[in-house]
Amino acid sequence: MPTNEPVRIAMWSGPRNISTAMMRSWGNRPDTFVCDEPFYAYYLHATGCEHPGRDEVIAQGETDWRKVVEQLTGAIPGGKRIFYQKQMTHHLLPEIDRGWLRAVTNCFLIRDPAEVIVSYIKKNNDPSLEDIGFVQQAEIFDWVRADAGLIPPVIDARDVLENPEKVLRLLCKAIGAEFLDTMLSWAPGLRETDGIWAKHWYGEVATSRSFRKPSQQPPPTVPERLRAVYERSRECYDRLYLSRLH
Repeated sequence: MPTNEPVRIAMWSGPRNISTAMMRSWGNRPDTFVCDEPFYAYYLHATGCEHPGRDEVIAQGETDWRKVVEQLTGAIPGGKRIFYQKQMTHHLLPEIDRGWLRAVTNCFLIRDPAEVIVSYIKKNNDPSLEDIGFVQQAEIFDWVRADAGLIPPVIDARDVLENPEKVLRLLCKAIGAEFLDTMLSWAPGLRETDGIWAKHWYGEVATSRSFRKPSQQPPPTVPERLRAVYERSRECYDRLYLSRLH
């Protein structure tokens, strides 16, 4: 049942998912503050990865993961009751202590890895297994499940796109938040709460007003050179898919 207690939601997703649209959905609630990939600057600084706008992201973000954790587990900004944290699984590098996950409600947003990979290679033609985040997502899921002794909420992108209200109602019930109709549509454009990288990555979601219906085309074909990446990612995806809310 919904309560008045503060709720800190860490929504763990890999790249090229509907994670920014999901952030729009929660950000359209009057009781919710959202933050966008809070570990991104740390991840870029620690790994040396070359991403669009890398230097700008590092300059404006927090590169000490301990300080990021303090922000995510501290007072909710703006006096809001819900703190929605859009998290990328590959940003949670191994050296980050997982203990802070006990202070948030961990949820998992999954998407068919064939769709993820084919979308990702439009931006980066040679992704590694680590780049697309499925192995890390499964690792975080396993840690949370073992530590809490229960299965954390999992939602699948296609389920959300096909029936947003149904899946969002299930998610809200699972985490003790009231579902609001405002989660189903939002104004187009960028937000102050978007990461500074929005200009590089958020072109499509900036034109959106709601969750868009999924493609009815057959699943895309993954290039043969990425077959091993796909197959390992598929193993992780299929395992979490069995636990999805539907």
